[in-house]
Amino acid sequence: MAGKSKASPKSQEIYAPADVRIPRRFGGGVLKERVIRELPSKRIIQYALAYINPLIFSGDNGRVLGYDNAHGFSHRHFMGQMTPEPFTGYEALYDRFDAEWKEIAMAFVNGCEK
Repeated sequence: MAGKSKASPKSQEIYAPADVRIPRRFGGGVLKERVIRELPSKRIIQYALAYINPLIFSGDNGRVLGYDNAHGFSHRHFMGQMTPEPFTGYEALYDRFDAEWKEIAMAFVNGCEK
């Protein structure tokens, strides 16, 4: 389980690309990503992925889906509900998040409840 580290900023690599805006025809919303790795090991010490779309869910600041390890443990957010999730690796988690947000957005576009 990834948790907080007391590593100095010089021994960290922060990956936080610009937010990605999803076109309305694909469901709309915003994707956010932030990953902090410890150097030189590249071990992930913090991560956060979020799909924000207040048109789908207005609670939790519009966060429809998210994964992070804040609060000292890995967990999933889905429309206001938080559940613990095992962390098996960032790449697998990112792939899961990518498939889930797309499924949710397409269901919204097609008028289906997720």
